[in-house]
This record gives sequence, structure tokens and C-alpha cells, in this order.
Amino acid sequence: MEEKQPLFIHKISKIISDFFNPLLSLFIFFVYMSVLKYTLKDSLSYFLPILLLIIAPVIIWLVWNVKTGRYTNMDVSNRVQRKTLYIFIAACVIAYIAYNYFKNGYIDFVMLFILILLFALQISNFFIKSSMHTAFNIFVAALFFALNPMMGFVWLGIAILVGITRIILKRHTPKEVFMGAAIAFMVSFLYLYCNIQFQH
Repeated sequence: MEEKQPLFIHKISKIISDFFNPLLSLFIFFVYMSVLKYTLKDSLSYFLPILLLIIAPVIIWLVWNVKTGRYTNMDVSNRVQRKTLYIFIAACVIAYIAYNYFKNGYIDFVMLFILILLFALQISNFFIKSSMHTAFNIFVAALFFALNPMMGFVWLGIAILVGITRIILKRHTPKEVFMGAAIAFMVSFLYLYCNIQFQH
């Protein structure tokens, strides 16, 4: 009975951790935002470029690098391997920001802060392998909070749960999870502050 309990916790942790990966968490937010703020046609014109310029290329990049053995796993748990992942994701986000600016004439505020978060995590990665899962879910909580405070608090609870699962699965140490959380809280605070300022 004692052996089954940790195995059960490990399985549940893996399901939570896999489901609330950074890409899917962001995808859920963008779907929520699209439903809340846009018509179906506007949602498609807003979300399709994000799908084609960021989400799909990052998934293809991850799968290809895992298959060729450049990355150990889809989580990219190795700190050295993460360097190229951060660079690739940042390049995709910059490509989208440029596309959106030239097409619509404004800089996508959410994507700009995702880029800031990526750069902060990349700098941190030189010293410690900060938890991307934790960081991105805390930032997604801030994104939700700007639209609906209740959803923001719900997602913050999810982010804390995800951080715990990363430790249970031994993908990160508590120090790495706390570092990811600290970076995300700083970027999230800056995002929410700027969001309030631009609304007034």
C-alpha cells in the first residue's frame, strides 16, 4: 500500500504537469481572451498568426530535437539544451510581434511581455535552471487577472500546483521552482502595472 501511494501521486503529477505546459496554458488563455473580446472572425484573424508563427513552429522544433537526440525530452530538462530552446521561442515571438506591427500598426502587449519573460528566464538559465512551467503559468495567471480577477486567482492556484508537480517529478529542485516563480512574479507585476497605466 505504501508503494502505490507515491506511484499514484507521481501519475497525477505527470498528468497535471503535462497538461499545463507553457504552450497549452498560453493557448487556453488566448482562446479565453478571443471568446471574451472578439467575434469568431476576429478571433481567427488574431489567433491564426499566433498558431502559425509561434505555437506550431515551437511544437515542431521540440519534436524534431527530441527525435534527433538534441533534446533529452519534451520538457528540455537539461540546462545546456535549454539555451537553443529559449533562442528559438524568442525568434518566433519576435517574428509574430513584427508581423503584427506591420499588419495592424501596433505592438502586441501580451507578446512583448512574453518576450521579456523569455529573456529573463534565459539570463537566469546561465546560473540556475528556472522552472518554465511554473514561470509561464504564473504569468498566464496575470494575463487572466487583467481580464477577470477571479480567473487570475484560479490560475495562480493552478500555477502553484504545477510548481509542486515539477518538484515531485524531479524535473526541478524547489530552488529552481522558486526562481521561476520569482522571475514570473516580477514580470507579471510589471505587465499588470503597465496594463493599468495604458488603460487610463
